[in-house]
Amino acid sequence: MEYKELDVKSVISYLKNVDEVMDYFGSDDLEAIEIGDGNLNYVYLVSSISNPKKALIVKQAVPYLRCVGEEFALSRQRMTFEIRALLKFKNIVTSFIPKIYHSSEDMSIVVMEYLDSHIILRDGLMAKLKYLNFSEHISTYLANTLFKTSSLCLDSTQKRELVDEFNANSELCKLTEDFVFTFAFMQNETNDEENVKNNPLAKKLFSDMEFKAKVLDLKYKFMTASDALIHGDLHTGSVMLNDKETFVIDPEFAFVGPFGFDIGALLANLVNNYIHHSVVTKDEDFKKYLLQMIKEVLELFNKKFLKLWEVQSDSALLIDGYIDANTASKYREKFLKEILRDSVGFAGCKMARRVFGVAGVAEIRGIENEKLRLDAEALVLKIAREFVMKYEKIDSIEDILEIIIAG
Repeated sequence: MEYKELDVKSVISYLKNVDEVMDYFGSDDLEAIEIGDGNLNYVYLVSSISNPKKALIVKQAVPYLRCVGEEFALSRQRMTFEIRALLKFKNIVTSFIPKIYHSSEDMSIVVMEYLDSHIILRDGLMAKLKYLNFSEHISTYLANTLFKTSSLCLDSTQKRELVDEFNANSELCKLTEDFVFTFAFMQNETNDEENVKNNPLAKKLFSDMEFKAKVLDLKYKFMTASDALIHGDLHTGSVMLNDKETFVIDPEFAFVGPFGFDIGALLANLVNNYIHHSVVTKDEDFKKYLLQMIKEVLELFNKKFLKLWEVQSDSALLIDGYIDANTASKYREKFLKEILRDSVGFAGCKMARRVFGVAGVAEIRGIENEKLRLDAEALVLKIAREFVMKYEKIDSIEDILEIIIAG
């Protein structure tokens, strides 16, 4: 099918020709509203007029950056990689990916389950809601998606085929290279210039060559490591959940990249939330909860990843009988420590880039009181710098928590 950009009317006409969607809606009359608030794509809520709770989400990529407009061209092929990632992850961790009713790479469109009883994790944590199953769920998601798409599980041919399937996602990788590792740490027109102007924190960050040299090391890992299929943008706005269920959405940045990047992105967002509550709500109980969540996510990931690896007999990396059990155990332990260390480094980059970079987060940039916002920014940059400067020497999860608590 030839690509056509849809709107609230034409999206319904399009869906009426999709059998799986019409099986869901039956003969109901439909209506659509545009609900997207992201930077890249258009998102429609399509629902039954007679029964509004019967609804699906339709997401379509357009050939430009939505938040800027048509003058900022951006290939709609990003939706190709989102579709592929959703289907791949759905096959690995079925219960953590929304149900997919229809997808078309030609139309750059995906139709999926409407998560009406779930909210964005960022919103929930800012409202001080506690999710007792989240650590269990997200650690299972991370351990399985990362291990089962890596050379620790796949054979050599499978791994190379996976790389071929995803690593043409060059435009969105370039966005990450620019916005996470580069522009936010220098004078650049894409930054939050109103905040940069006359801000001593910006001057200090932009001139911190020791920090920026370390960021280059992490950027190089991002650009060259092909460890596993990663989500590529796993922040707390990419998770929808309630007390019982957790769903990971929006993997348009997916590519075969470094193990630590998704873990680091999640860690960065949880720490930013911790900083928000340190500065704004000053809720000590919720801060303890967030620290415990960070500890649990990292510990459970480590435990589950190791368990998957211990029962894997042959892979591209290691075949049965190559080394003895004791050597294998020590090797796995060392390998997991390197993943943890890289996660901390990437977390520092992801935290720091939110202060002056193009895409801020509500926890920090959304603070209306100027004095409190400056305090929060200073704390973000302090912890982020510690993460980046010390990531190669991290020996335990306790080391990470100490950096956060010390502020």
